[in-house]
Amino acid sequence: MEIKYKIWLENDGKVVFGKGRRELFCAIDECRSLKKAAEKLNMSYRAAWGRLKASEDRLGEKIVDVDPLRRGMQLTEKARILLTEYEKLEEDIDRLLAKNREKFIGKKK
Repeated sequence: MEIKYKIWLENDGKVVFGKGRRELFCAIDECRSLKKAAEKLNMSYRAAWGRLKASEDRLGEKIVDVDPLRRGMQLTEKARILLTEYEKLEEDIDRLLAKNREKFIGKKK
């Protein structure tokens, strides 16, 4: 038996950020292109664009900047902070669950 959880951030009941957005933002950072990031994640460009725009609208800030010299997209500082803080939150929760695992499901054999 395992303890499972999902965590995401909402604004007015609408998703701003979670595991899927984290994967998308990381893929954008790696690929420097929304199209290539969508391909890497096996999702449509339209779906990737929709999630990106929804997060930007709900945050009230840009997540990506487009390089004027056509060198691709890059994450904004706000997006990098959001990624870092979300990953820290997940690590903290993982540690908490590991520490309290025995209380809920007993010792691991």
